[in-house]
Amino acid sequence: MEMMIDDLLSFSKLGRKQVTVKTINMTALLNGVINEITISKDENTPIFEIDELDNAVGDPSLIKQVWVNLISNAIKYSKYKPETRIKITSTAKEDKIIYSIKDYGAGFDMDYYDKLFGVFQRLHSQEEFAGTGIGLAIVQKIVNRHQGTVWAESELDAGANFYFSLPNNKH
Repeated sequence: MEMMIDDLLSFSKLGRKQVTVKTINMTALLNGVINEITISKDENTPIFEIDELDNAVGDPSLIKQVWVNLISNAIKYSKYKPETRIKITSTAKEDKIIYSIKDYGAGFDMDYYDKLFGVFQRLHSQEEFAGTGIGLAIVQKIVNRHQGTVWAESELDAGANFYFSLPNNKH
């Protein structure tokens, strides 16, 4: 319950936090996140396939939280698979950069997609996968505050691919 309250407080504070905008070296930020996350995990050591990522403009601490939540989920929902493989890419478009985090884990049923980014909405049981059900709501709020969007594609038991876009200020 305490973790749920802490997560809810973090979520509510996001609406008031000033967004500091600067150029983010996404590859460096991501490598730091991966080092932090994988050191603290006891599960299968994830195998990362990472393309060279396009830099972004945004608040580094907030974008770091997006990576932490999405990669932590990819690891968590892959824990029952023989290996944990995560592919991370980016694609620069005219007006936005799209980042992709693909795992080959539990996935989810797209029929319940509308619940995915809701606060305390869960598509898997607490017994199967621990969590408070607020991580993706935090991701969505951060990305929206950066004038971006977040979405996902999945197939049950065949993994998930989460995407988020940020404005491409190079054009």
